[in-house]
Amino acid sequence: MSGLRRSLESYYGDPARDAAMDALYAGFVRPGNLVFDVGAHVGDRLGSFRRLGARVVAVEPQPLCVRALRALYAADTRVTVVEAACGARPDPVRLHINSANPTVSTVSARFVRSAAGAGGWEGETWDAEIEVVGTTLDTLIAAHGVPDFVKIDVEGFEDAVLAGLSRPLPALSFEFTTIARELAPRCLDRLTALGFTRFNVALGDEMALALPRWVPAAEVAAYLRALPHEANSGDVYCRPA
Repeated sequence: MSGLRRSLESYYGDPARDAAMDALYAGFVRPGNLVFDVGAHVGDRLGSFRRLGARVVAVEPQPLCVRALRALYAADTRVTVVEAACGARPDPVRLHINSANPTVSTVSARFVRSAAGAGGWEGETWDAEIEVVGTTLDTLIAAHGVPDFVKIDVEGFEDAVLAGLSRPLPALSFEFTTIARELAPRCLDRLTALGFTRFNVALGDEMALALPRWVPAAEVAAYLRALPHEANSGDVYCRPA
């Protein structure tokens, strides 16, 4: 619970951060839109989507985080919480839990191995495993409708999430990390095959697009390859033609 408390304190109660987040997502989300928040954690991005007037399906596999989401948004009929891990197939999966830092809990054993001994990841420990329900983006679309925007932040499992999508969407974002650089090119290849053609990047928690214009997948891939290890993480934003 202490790790979850730290997350709640970090992600809530900062009006300047909230305003910057809303300004970023306002480029993708309009009132009345449907948003999928895949890897919702404790719901700070979910809060932004709601402030922008969207209906939100929040997908989160960690039981403690799900409890927090349901408590925070219990009175909000435009938020649906789905307790599941999104992936390539709607099968149960093993979730590696980091009790001290739940935001980096992951389904990906490869991600856990990549973090071991990596700079900036010292002391991170995945100290528990549980089996969780699985779902896919296609399954969620069949149940809730076609989203106008999808945010994917699942700690090294983003390529599997995109493998569970079989249609283009108006816009989405996926997280990248410098300890798992091989994932972003796979994600870009998948998205290109689905019809996405324009891409941009936000670094870390900066809440702003880093590139002055939207660029093809190859340019984003080169940009990500050139980032120093210390850049750590960010999000790639994606649009179709």
